[in-house]
Amino acid sequence: MLAAVLRKAGHEIVEAADGSEAWRVLEDPQSPRLAILDWMMPEMDGIELVRKLREKQVERATYVVMLTARSDKADVISGLDAGADDYLAKPFELSELLARVRVGERMVSIQDRLAKQVQELTEAMDHIKTLQGIIPICAYCKSIRNDDGYWGRVEEYFHQHSDAQFSHGICPKCMSEHFPDIKMETSET
Repeated sequence: MLAAVLRKAGHEIVEAADGSEAWRVLEDPQSPRLAILDWMMPEMDGIELVRKLREKQVERATYVVMLTARSDKADVISGLDAGADDYLAKPFELSELLARVRVGERMVSIQDRLAKQVQELTEAMDHIKTLQGIIPICAYCKSIRNDDGYWGRVEEYFHQHSDAQFSHGICPKCMSEHFPDIKMETSET
């Protein structure tokens, strides 16, 4: 009956006859992102299944709704502590279950968007080189001491620690100091 209601609401359904079969379905990398589990199932109960699921999953979590006849507060707490995202006791209203499934869909969508953003940020960070801290520079020749204690040119240091590129020229002050015979046209601002 539950599968029929969910199908009618537009959901794609994968059914399992017992906890072991449900585990085989959910451990697949392409498993459903939302699972409705009963606490009391043959071979593996819902609590054991959700614990195994939480131990296994790191990046692509399954949103779990525990749907069970066990309605004591202690049972609800046990189900949520085991890793269920939501808990609904039987008998239940179909409209409430469908509303909770929509919440699960929103959560899965948010998790997917966040995972994508984390991946994009990680890729961006892999391409970024930053300079930070104190850079030891010679007061006379402007050489920079690298991380190994060797002195080198400023351009080499920046090339190794950033994506900056250099073009070389001679400023007017150095031109008149080092090449006094060459006249430069300068524009004064």
